[in-house]
Amino acid sequence: MKGLVLLLLPLLFILKDVSAQWNVWMPRDISTMTNSCVVIPCSFTYPSGIRPYKAAIHGIWYFGQPYPQLFPPVVFKSRTDIVHESYKGRTRLLGDLTHKNCTLLINNVGAELSGKYYFRADLGGANIYTFPDFAQLEVLDQPNINVPDEIISDQSLDLTCYVPDSCPDMTPEIHWMYTDYLPDPLFTPYSVEDSAVQSITLTFTPRPMHNGQLLGCRVHYPNTTFVYERIISLDVKYAPRTVWVNVSQEVMEGSSVVLHCDVDSNPGPTITWFFGNKELTSVIASNASLFLENLTPEDQGIYTCVGDNGYGSMNTSMFLAVNYPPREPWINESISAVEGSSLSLQCISKGNPMPTLTWLKNGELVGTITAQEEGSTLELHEIQPQADGVYKCIAENEHGRASSSLNVTVEFAPVLLDDSKCTIIREGVQCICIASGNPEPAIEFYLPDLNITINGSNNRYNFFTHSDHYMSTGIIKLRDKGERGNNGDTAVHVHCSISNTYGSETIRLELQQEKKYIMAVIVGTIGGVAVIAFIIAAVRYVGQNNKKENGNPGQDVGSKVENPEMFYSSVKKDKQSLRKKVGDDSDYQSVGPIGGMERQELNYAALEFLHGRHREGGFRRPDGDGSDYTEIKTK
Repeated sequence: MKGLVLLLLPLLFILKDVSAQWNVWMPRDISTMTNSCVVIPCSFTYPSGIRPYKAAIHGIWYFGQPYPQLFPPVVFKSRTDIVHESYKGRTRLLGDLTHKNCTLLINNVGAELSGKYYFRADLGGANIYTFPDFAQLEVLDQPNINVPDEIISDQSLDLTCYVPDSCPDMTPEIHWMYTDYLPDPLFTPYSVEDSAVQSITLTFTPRPMHNGQLLGCRVHYPNTTFVYERIISLDVKYAPRTVWVNVSQEVMEGSSVVLHCDVDSNPGPTITWFFGNKELTSVIASNASLFLENLTPEDQGIYTCVGDNGYGSMNTSMFLAVNYPPREPWINESISAVEGSSLSLQCISKGNPMPTLTWLKNGELVGTITAQEEGSTLELHEIQPQADGVYKCIAENEHGRASSSLNVTVEFAPVLLDDSKCTIIREGVQCICIASGNPEPAIEFYLPDLNITINGSNNRYNFFTHSDHYMSTGIIKLRDKGERGNNGDTAVHVHCSISNTYGSETIRLELQQEKKYIMAVIVGTIGGVAVIAFIIAAVRYVGQNNKKENGNPGQDVGSKVENPEMFYSSVKKDKQSLRKKVGDDSDYQSVGPIGGMERQELNYAALEFLHGRHREGGFRRPDGDGSDYTEIKTK
């Protein structure tokens, strides 16, 4: 009965009117722990005009229904001990009905006793009244924990554990469990003396790591074996704290890849994939995958996964590299340039990894450059004719190669070659003038002694020109032998003029006396007899060849020997062109002389008949020694 009076004081019903009618006060909701007891405070009033005898005042408590005609279970009855079987030996009236106090005590409360409790006042005679108000009893098997609707990470949290203290003979003790891993927990007991509730508040600041952590409240009644516990799991709301995606990776063009994203947050986030600033997909889940198929170089870039759950957002990015072989390089169009000028040859190629760019000229390595921003430049300064040729740019990386070519044509002033000269032939004197230049130079001959310019054939002079790939050849035959010099040699004054757009040049052609040189070698080496035998065989050979070439079977060998025709040709070997051509089947070839230009050589032999008889039609040496000779063309 400890503190019963004080317990009832705050529960007293205050009458607003002393002439009030039937009224009752009892707590609408009351709770207790199973196996303990509960006190239901109660007070009532009746009309002031009723004057009952103390002995005539009785009270009845019903369970579930207030009306006796419905036969509700009787909890307590002041006149007899006849009560419902469930309440035998469990109930006792603590209040004094004569003082309008109807407080009820229920011991050894079980869960089956939970429900509504009604009081009926019997003042004798017809003064009987059942109050419609009731007390709702809740029998608990565990304490209550007051949990906020929302627990947010990094914000202070108060959790309060409540336990009924409605049994005067049993005082509960409350403890929090599983708090060892909480950051600086604070425990604050709260109780009001003679109140019906005891509590203790746990205060701490939760972190994302505490989401899902178990906490418990334990209630124990001293000197009893009654122990009650309640366990809760913390639902800590927190913004995404980790966003995991694939590490940056490399894939081949045309392949497929799957990008994964996992987000740690509570509640679960909305996961959105971005490529640059472009949104690709969005889904509400803790993880999401992005499927990319048939990749192209345009798919290379930064992919970002963003997780957002309303409490915050977080993102993580990765770089996807799409590897592919070099594309066909872009280079300049074929170029013509003037000797001495400068050129810049551009080569641009895309590839991943960045391709290495290699320059070849006519198959020969010129330079290797690792492309910067997909391009390179080959600088040619003060170019010379040797720069003429085919330039190829090769782009290579570990996945393949590609190439493109261009022609560089160098235009330059004409240059007279050393093979230009005059020689004595049977008909007179033959002069040859060979020049290179671009454009191919024009050739003409000038005879200063006669003040004649020869650029075409006539009855007196045979003139012939031929041009082929930067090379021009001019030939004239002079039927007059010229003047005899002081030393007895034939003197010929012939000038050769060469010209094109970029310049001209005139040079005097020297008369070459090859016949004396050749005869000296023959005489000194073979001897007189061998010389004669060799000469006869050579003459016959020439005669037979002339017969075949002239297509004149009627002419006998002897006539051919006596009148051998002389031939001259300018022989140009195929490999001696100014530009060296490179085959498409190979990028790397050896390169010949600079610019591909080789000096042409005139192939001939001069035979001189020493001390022979002069035959009509023969050509006598200018020095009058009576020697006959011929020139034999060799192939």
